[in-house]
Amino acid sequence: MPDLLSTPFLLPLCLFFGAMLYTSVGHAGASAYIAAMALFSVPTATMRPTALVLNVFVASFGAFRFIKAGLFRWRGLWPFLIGAIPMAFLGGWLQLPGHIHKTIIGVVLLIAAARLLWPKPLAVLSGWNDPPIAFAIPAGAVIGLLSGLTGTGGGIFLTPLILFMAWSETKTASGISVVFILCNSVAGLLGNYASLQSLPPELPVYVAAVMLGAVVGTQVGIYRFAREHLLRALGVVLVIAGLKLIGVY
Repeated sequence: MPDLLSTPFLLPLCLFFGAMLYTSVGHAGASAYIAAMALFSVPTATMRPTALVLNVFVASFGAFRFIKAGLFRWRGLWPFLIGAIPMAFLGGWLQLPGHIHKTIIGVVLLIAAARLLWPKPLAVLSGWNDPPIAFAIPAGAVIGLLSGLTGTGGGIFLTPLILFMAWSETKTASGISVVFILCNSVAGLLGNYASLQSLPPELPVYVAAVMLGAVVGTQVGIYRFAREHLLRALGVVLVIAGLKLIGVY
């Protein structure tokens, strides 16, 4: 019986679905990309720069679409960016021991899974409550550091924070997050520019897969009922990949 995980097109297919699902809710998909690469036993050193590069492409497209649709508010973003950008750069620069790095990524995947498996929508607002600057800057710094260390954009932390704190309704929170993700991903890559040498030769195929997924997720959209169930399934995948990285199995 052939090993399905060695099938060349299977990882790009997983990346496509990850991008499609994540962009349908205003994220860039780094958590899904890392989870997929973990399941396919991609080296940890390759995961972070690859996920960040894919994030930059997908978040650029998502940011354009959300801003064009008027689902973005600069005041809701810049206090978080002040703290996040330098710390994302630092996180990208730091080189942690392999087992610690894998554990941190695993924990981040489990947090992302918890958000996807959350049983009820978080937002109840129809307007804006601007986040306090004194709170948003250090919160952004923490998220930025985690983003740079793990190769994610931080949206999995920022969006729930905005919604839990009742600062915005869902769609505009997604618009803020996707621009935040773009900035953090660029900062993380700049912080560890040397890691670009670890990018896989299949990267152009991966980029094509996630961009096609982004087009489907943002422009065509997915029926709400089906999307919710698929997102739950993606949450289960993140749990499996997170536990694998932590070393549970």
